[in-house]
Amino acid sequence: MNDAPAADISSEPVSLAEIALLFLKLGTIAFGGPAAHIAMMEEEFVRRRRWISHQEFLDRLGASNLIPGPSSTELAIHIGYSKRGWRGLLVAGCCFIVPAAILVGLIAAAYVRYGSLPRVEHILYAIKPVVIAVILQALWNLGRTAVKSAWLAVIGVGAVVVYFFNAHELVLLAVTGLAAAIPALARSRRAMLLLLPPIAAAAVQPAPFGLTRLFLTFLKIGSVLFGSGYVLLAFLRSDFVDRLGWLTEKQLLDAVAVGQVTPGPVFTTATFIGYLVGRGRGAAVATVAVFLPAFILVAASGPLLPKIRRSPVAAAFLDGVVVGSLALIVVVAWQLGRAAIVDVTTASIAVVSTILLFRFRVNSAWLVLGAAAIGLAL
Repeated sequence: MNDAPAADISSEPVSLAEIALLFLKLGTIAFGGPAAHIAMMEEEFVRRRRWISHQEFLDRLGASNLIPGPSSTELAIHIGYSKRGWRGLLVAGCCFIVPAAILVGLIAAAYVRYGSLPRVEHILYAIKPVVIAVILQALWNLGRTAVKSAWLAVIGVGAVVVYFFNAHELVLLAVTGLAAAIPALARSRRAMLLLLPPIAAAAVQPAPFGLTRLFLTFLKIGSVLFGSGYVLLAFLRSDFVDRLGWLTEKQLLDAVAVGQVTPGPVFTTATFIGYLVGRGRGAAVATVAVFLPAFILVAASGPLLPKIRRSPVAAAFLDGVVVGSLALIVVVAWQLGRAAIVDVTTASIAVVSTILLFRFRVNSAWLVLGAAAIGLAL
């Protein structure tokens, strides 16, 4: 039996030191993206240590998917909060994030100093096609769950077409959410006023670099990003490449590649970008800003979750937001793919990686390491 019944839950108190050590370990070895993080947490806290039951774990995972932000990080925060309240919330979240943030910051420093070296360029050259394959796998897995009806499929296809014409991603998510909620709205008088303010946040206007602007941009992203960590790519490209002009397409793709090489949350890509544009202070500001909403939303969303689950309009709205998020991933995968797959070698790496991911379910971390070895050999 994989479940851990409530009667079998350990009654021994959990110390903050134990929470810290376990989440530091997970933050250091959790390669493979959000799905792998969630599987490791289930193994560690449900099966091995019996901190929570399987049903409670699933409930908290569902709660993490109902709010913006990185779902696996929010799940870690939920678990910490369930064991030691506010202190557990802070310790679990920070210890899961910090190892990856430090590692990404060190890689960013090396990239800034040595990024033009042929050896580094060849490693990133080989890793980028793997990143595209990983995004395609995430699209497939998320799409099978998210597209629950023909109407949602139509909304998703329409969102892809509209986003190709440079529609703002926040407006797009709001429209897809409202479109998905139309059938439920026809049967209910209740409006989704609670969910509209974060989705309707103002767009960032072009401006010179500043730490305040950097903080507000990543704070916005962390506050409104539904879906998965891969949707982050669409927001990063829209804000930092198209609007602000602080990054090139190549730098964005390199940031994504580094995020795949390192363990922990995909959102630590923000640490890399923060270092590129603002060095050490920029990395710290970007990391705090992008993860801060997750802590606040996990703490604040608990009392609201039962009401949201019971509301047909809320459930339909969130279904639409998720489908819109998938549309953003489709467009970004196409745009980044054109920059990553440039010759026969990169095309071969992308094809082989896709086959290994889909057919043999190879952990993406091994594919990234293998591609890095190929690049090093080149």
